[in-house]
Amino acid sequence: MAFILICRGGLTQVRKMDKGIYRAILDRKDGQMIVFNFEVLDSAGKKIIYIHNAAERLLVDEISYSKDSVFIHLPFFESEFRLAYAGGNEWKGNWLKRLEKNYQVMPIRIFYNEQERFNGSNKASEQVNGRWAIKFLKPNEEAEEMVGEFVQIGSKVTGTVLTTTGDDRYLDGIVDGDSLRLSTFDGGHALLFTACIKEDSLTGGQYFSGPRGHISWIGSRNNGASLPDDFSITKMRSGQNRLHFSFTDADGHKVSITDPRYKNKVVLVQIMGSWCPNCMDETRFLSSLFKEYRNKGVEIIGVAYERSTDFERSRKSLRSFQQRFDVQYPLLITGVSVNDSLRAKKTLPELADIVGFPTTIFVNKKGEVEKIHTGFNGPGSGANYAEQQKEFYDIVNQLLSE
Repeated sequence: MAFILICRGGLTQVRKMDKGIYRAILDRKDGQMIVFNFEVLDSAGKKIIYIHNAAERLLVDEISYSKDSVFIHLPFFESEFRLAYAGGNEWKGNWLKRLEKNYQVMPIRIFYNEQERFNGSNKASEQVNGRWAIKFLKPNEEAEEMVGEFVQIGSKVTGTVLTTTGDDRYLDGIVDGDSLRLSTFDGGHALLFTACIKEDSLTGGQYFSGPRGHISWIGSRNNGASLPDDFSITKMRSGQNRLHFSFTDADGHKVSITDPRYKNKVVLVQIMGSWCPNCMDETRFLSSLFKEYRNKGVEIIGVAYERSTDFERSRKSLRSFQQRFDVQYPLLITGVSVNDSLRAKKTLPELADIVGFPTTIFVNKKGEVEKIHTGFNGPGSGANYAEQQKEFYDIVNQLLSE
C-alpha cells in the first residue's frame, strides 16, 4: 500500500497513498460487509500501516509493488492485500489468505479519508453496556455458550466475546438506534456481529466470519454470566502424568522436554500456531513472563501446529511470529496440521485431546503435569486479561516454591 502504479498516456506513474485514515470493506457474496479502519503513516522514509480495532494498533510494514499493483503482506497469518487504484479516493482488490492447500479470496474496497467504521444514521436508543450471556445457535447442535462484555459511550461500542478457547479480541462498532454492529480484522480473521437490542435482550443476532461463515445468536444481560473453568477442558489420558515429545525448532535443532535444560525446572508447554490470534496475545504475555522468570528456574516450550505440514513453510511463519514478539524460548514444529483430527494422538499422545488453541500445560520440577489451561483471554477482554495473567503468575510461583 506504499505505492500504487497507474498508467496515463502510456507512461507509468507512481501514486503514493496519502497519510491518514482509511475505511476498508470486505464484501461477502451474501451482501454483508465486514468493515475496519487503518491508518497510513510515514516512517523512516517509507509507508507503514496500522490496522485499528478499538484500542489495538496492528503494525503492517511489509509492502511492495509491481506495475499497477500494490502488495501488502499482513503479519502472522500468511495473508495479503492485492490492490489497484480505482480512481478518486478508492482502491479495489482482494484479500488473500493462504490455507493448507489453496487460498481464501475475498474482495476488498478501500476508501481514503473515511474515518467512521460504521455509518450510523440514528442516535442510540438502547444500551448494550455490560456483561451478557450469549448463545450461538448451530443447526442440529447444542447451543454454544459464550460471554459478551461491551462498553458503550454514546453510540460507540467496544468489547469482546469470551469463549472456552479465548476471546474474539478487539471488537469495535456502534449502536445505531436499537441495532448493534461490531467488527474486527486482524489480518487473518474478519468478523462481524449484528443484533437488535431490546432492553436486556439481544435478538436476531447474526455472526459473520470471513467470506462464508454464518451463525445465528442471541443474548441476555447477565452480570454473572460465566464459562466453564479454563482448567477443566483439556485433560491427560487416564494413568498419564508426564509428557514425552521431541520436535525440531525453527533453527533446525531437536528439542525434547526430557533435555537436561528442563530438568528440575518449572516448564510451561504452549500448544499454539502462528495462525492463531489468541496465541498471538498469549505469546506476547509469555514472552514477557519468560524474560522475567528464566533465571528463577522457569522454561517455556512452544509446540506449533501450522496450517501446512510443509516444514519450510511452517518455519517461515514461525520465524516471523518469533521475531515480532521477541520470543526467546524455542518454538517447535510438529509437522502435523492444525486441521488433523489425530493431532494429539500423533504428537502428544498423553493428552486426551487438543481442544483449543492456545493450550498451556504447567509442568512441575519433577516433570509431572500439574495443570492444563485451555484458551487465552487477551488484552481486548479488559479485566479478564489482568485476572488471567495473575492466575498464570500465581501458578508459576507456587510451582517454583515446591
